[in-house]
Amino acid sequence: REQIMLKQRIITALILAPSALFAILYLPVFWFEIAISGVVAIGAYEWANMSGICERPKKLIFMAVAFAICIALSLAVDTSLKWYQGQLHGLYRLILGIAVLWWVVSLLMVLAYPKYTSFWRNSRAIRTVFGLLTLIPTWVAVIALRTSLYDVDPLYGASLIFYVLGIVWAADIGAFFVGVKFGRHKLRPNVSPGKSLEGLLGGIAASFAIIAFAALHYQVEPSRIVLHLAIGGITVAVSALGDLNESMLKRCAGIKDSGRILPGHGGVLDRIDSLTAAFPVFAFCYVTWMA
Repeated sequence: REQIMLKQRIITALILAPSALFAILYLPVFWFEIAISGVVAIGAYEWANMSGICERPKKLIFMAVAFAICIALSLAVDTSLKWYQGQLHGLYRLILGIAVLWWVVSLLMVLAYPKYTSFWRNSRAIRTVFGLLTLIPTWVAVIALRTSLYDVDPLYGASLIFYVLGIVWAADIGAFFVGVKFGRHKLRPNVSPGKSLEGLLGGIAASFAIIAFAALHYQVEPSRIVLHLAIGGITVAVSALGDLNESMLKRCAGIKDSGRILPGHGGVLDRIDSLTAAFPVFAFCYVTWMA
């Protein structure tokens, strides 16, 4: 069975990776927005399941609402207006600011779990709102990064997306190996027993290698390297929070995977849970201090 699962994971990865690369590098902005809206919509369907919604029509409605919000945001702000004179559009900035507040609240929820959960644990409506607060800012963040300096260099925004993916994936790999070898102190055993403090620190250390390489590649001024390291460290730390947040909600719903759409991997949210936190927080920091 494990060999079958591994084979499924490899086949799925071999299909998804080139598709993601093509979308990030070559899709026109509008169609890229549509593609990311589709990913968010699938994530919303799975989130509805994690929220305790069992009826398929209701899950499809939530899926359609999330997709419609993304499309509305796309149509409300033209590509040429998303960035103006080096500033991100006010609506998108507001959504990223709300996302940062949401992840602060989410951190408090994870730290308090399983205490003080009754106000949201017993409410499907509140948990679906949590889904919108998680997924919609992810769309905004990815689009904001992709369109940054688009008129100067159409691929600059793609490099920002790869940067976030790189540091998060490096952190995941570092956390896995350090956690397996040295993990002694559990981060939140009530939420996700496999995560350790040592793993988190190992992940941050691994991500710093990517950050240092990027700083050299983009010839970052020495005085700003500390800022880049700080923002990279925050991004990696909050990516772990995204993972813990989804684990907490799945535990409440009594499910192991968010879905079954990706053979061998589970659901879309199981693959992007850390990115739903990393992208909005990094984008907020980028817009505020780096752009």
